[in-house]
Amino acid sequence: MADTPLNQRVLREHVASVYFNYNATFLARVVFVLVLGAFMYLQLGDPMVLPFVVLHLTLYLCMYFTPRWNPSVPAADSAWWARRITRIVTLLGFADALAPWIFVPAGNLPVTAALMVVMMGNCARAVQSLRPLKAALFGHTLPMMGGLIVALAWQRDSIHLFLAAFASIYLFLMLRVGVQEHRLLADSLVLRFEKEALAVRLEEQIAATERASQEKTRFLASASHDLRQPLHAIALFGAALENELRGRPEEVNAQRLMRAVNALGASLDIMLDISRLDAGVVTPVLQAVQLDALFLPLNHTFSAQAEQKQLQLRVRASGLWVRSDPQLLHRMLSNLLDNALKYTARGGVTVTARERGEFVWIEVRDTGIGIAPEQSSRIFEEFYQIDNPGRDRSRGLGIGLSIVQRLSQLLGHPVQMHSRLGRGTHFRVVLPAVAPKAGALAGHFPPDAAAPRQEKRPGRAAPALPARVLLLDDESEIREAMTGLLRSHSIDALAVADEAAAAAALQQASREGRAFDLLMCDYRLADGVDGLDVGLRLSGRGQGGPATPLLLITGETSPDRLQRVRESGVPVLFKPVATDSLFRMMVTAASSERRRI
Repeated sequence: MADTPLNQRVLREHVASVYFNYNATFLARVVFVLVLGAFMYLQLGDPMVLPFVVLHLTLYLCMYFTPRWNPSVPAADSAWWARRITRIVTLLGFADALAPWIFVPAGNLPVTAALMVVMMGNCARAVQSLRPLKAALFGHTLPMMGGLIVALAWQRDSIHLFLAAFASIYLFLMLRVGVQEHRLLADSLVLRFEKEALAVRLEEQIAATERASQEKTRFLASASHDLRQPLHAIALFGAALENELRGRPEEVNAQRLMRAVNALGASLDIMLDISRLDAGVVTPVLQAVQLDALFLPLNHTFSAQAEQKQLQLRVRASGLWVRSDPQLLHRMLSNLLDNALKYTARGGVTVTARERGEFVWIEVRDTGIGIAPEQSSRIFEEFYQIDNPGRDRSRGLGIGLSIVQRLSQLLGHPVQMHSRLGRGTHFRVVLPAVAPKAGALAGHFPPDAAAPRQEKRPGRAAPALPARVLLLDDESEIREAMTGLLRSHSIDALAVADEAAAAAALQQASREGRAFDLLMCDYRLADGVDGLDVGLRLSGRGQGGPATPLLLITGETSPDRLQRVRESGVPVLFKPVATDSLFRMMVTAASSERRRI
C-alpha cells in the first residue's frame, strides 16, 4: 500500500466511505419509497403509485445483489468502482425524478409541499453519503432535484414558480456544501497519507541511524580489541624491560617507551568509556556531594595544564552541596575543563557553582575560540572537533563532550551550552541541590584520564601478592610477555594456550600440593571460545570445592559483552594493563576469593 500512488489511495478511501453506508442506504431507500408510495396513494388515489413503487424496489434489489466493493479490492481498481457506483446512483436519481411528475397535482399545495420536503431531505442525505465521490454526488442530486424543479415550474403559476426557485437555490447551496466537504475530505486524506509516508521514512531513517550506531559501536569494539592485543604485549614487554634496566642509563628509553604506550592506552580507554556507557555497565551511586571537595582535585589536576598555556584557571568555592555520583560528576567536569583549556589560547577558564532555587548550576566558562551556531548541534558527536582538520593529537580524540552527554543522561543532569564565536563558550550543568550533611564525603576522584599512567614497582615483599599464577591466553606473544613480567617480580608463572592445557596444569598442581594462587584468563580465546565460561569452569566456582581465584583480562569493548562480564561478578582488567594496576588487581582477586572461602 505504501508504494501505491497517492491519488489512488485517496480515491480508494472515497470509494470505501461510500460503500461503508451501503446497507444502511439500501434499507433507508426501501423504507422511503414504501412510506412515500403509501402516503401518496392515500392522498391522491393515483394508480400510478404502484408502478412507481415497483420500479424503485426492482432497482433497489438489483443494487443489493450486484457485486460490491470490499477492502480486498486493489487500489488500482478504485477508479472502476467509483464509476460503477456513480452509474448506479445516477440511475436512482432519474428514478426519483419521476416522483414530482406523478405526485404534483394542480391545486393540491399540501401534497406538493410534503413531496418537496421529502425530496429535499433525500437530497441532503445524498449529499452527506455521496460527498466523497463528486461525480456520484452530482449524478444523483441533479436529476432528482432537476425533475422536481422542472415539474414545479411546469405548473406556471406564481406559487409553483416560487417553489421551483426555492428548490433551485436549495440545490445550489447543497451542491456547494457537498463540493466543499469533498475538498476538505480529500485534503485531509492527502495530509494523512503524507504524514504516514513521512512517519515511515522517519522510522526508516531512525532504524538506519540505529543500525549505523550499532555498526559503529561494533567497529570500535573490534578495532579497539585488535589494537589492544599487540599494545598489551608491548606494555608487558616494556614493563619487564623497564624493571630490568632500572638504575641503568638505558632506563630513560624504557621510560619513554612506556609513556608512549600509556598515552595510546589512555586513548583506547576513552573508547572503552564510550562502550561501557552504551552497555549500561556504569551504575551511578547518588549521594550528597560537597562541591568544594569536588572542585579541589579539579583545580590540582588542571592547574599545571593551564600554567603551561599561560592561562588563568579559577575554580571558586561555593559551600554548596548537590545530589550526584561524585566520580561520574568529577568525570563530567573534568571533560568540560579539559575541553575548555584545549580550545582557549588566551584569557582563562572559570568554574563556579550557583544556587538557583532547588537546583545548583555548575558553570564552566572559557575565553576560547567559541562555537559557531551551525556547529553547536554537532559538538556532542563522537570524534567531532572544531577547527582541527589536521587531527592535532594535543586536542584529543573529540570524544570528551560525547562522554559528557552520556553521563548527563545517565545522571539526569541537563547540560546547557551558550557560545559566541571568537568570544568563548559557557557550559552549564544543572544538578539537584541538597542540604549539607555532616560526615558526607565527596567521594574518591580518579586522576586525569589523559595524563600518562605512572608505573609503580610493587615489591615482592607484599604479603598478599600471589606466589603462583596460571595464565590462559591463546596469543604466544602475550603469554611470553606476561610470564616474563611476572617472573621478573619473582612470581612463579605458567602460561598455557587452551582450556585442556589449563585443566591439566591445575590437576597436576593439585596432585603435587602446589595449587595456583590465581588463574588469569583472556576473555576472547581462539576459535571464538568464551574465556569467561572457560575461566568459571576451571576455577571451580559453584562446584562445592575450593575455588581458584579468577581474574579476567580482556581487550573487549563490545557493550553486550561488557554487560555480561559485569553481571558475572568476576574481577576484570582491560588491555593494555599497567603494571601497578595488574599487581593491585591480582592482590584484590586472590584475597577476595580467600575471604569467600
